[in-house]
Amino acid sequence: MRKLLALATVAIATASALVWSAALVPRQSPELAIAVPGGSTTELSSLRGKVVVLEFLFVKSQHCLRVATMLNELHGEAALQGFQPVGVVFDPPNDTNSHGELVPAMVDYFKLTYPVGYATKDVVDAYLGRSSNETLNIPQLVVIDRAGTIRAVSGGRRADLTLEDAAALRKLIATLLKEGG
Repeated sequence: MRKLLALATVAIATASALVWSAALVPRQSPELAIAVPGGSTTELSSLRGKVVVLEFLFVKSQHCLRVATMLNELHGEAALQGFQPVGVVFDPPNDTNSHGELVPAMVDYFKLTYPVGYATKDVVDAYLGRSSNETLNIPQLVVIDRAGTIRAVSGGRRADLTLEDAAALRKLIATLLKEGG
């Protein structure tokens, strides 16, 4: 009887987790404050009306920097239609002391034409809805439509890994730009 009760508890917990994870996308984007070089803060809500792709990245990751370069190219193609990428640098779990000091140099070196700022790992985890014991895959991309609804994510339980492919992301951005807001 105890085994049956334990199995039922596990089954209910698993079903609850599946229902919860299925509800992750689409969902309304929470607010996010990003510290940008120069001391100001950009609020995610100030970009409502645009299609936004957030990239949560590490400055020292070649993979993250490749995706940042791809976003820069897409920004050049679709900025006038309302596409806005935003980079959010945060510190890796084993190096928590940079506080975004490398952001200006990274932006200059890669000639990024979109806002890139800094947030703490705790702020990033809270925005992504991830616990500290979950595996962190970087970069994490979050695609938000003009109405402020998260439509796709590249990490977590509902990961869409095609978001790191320029052609696939370009197609999704074009679709969202046509939707209006």
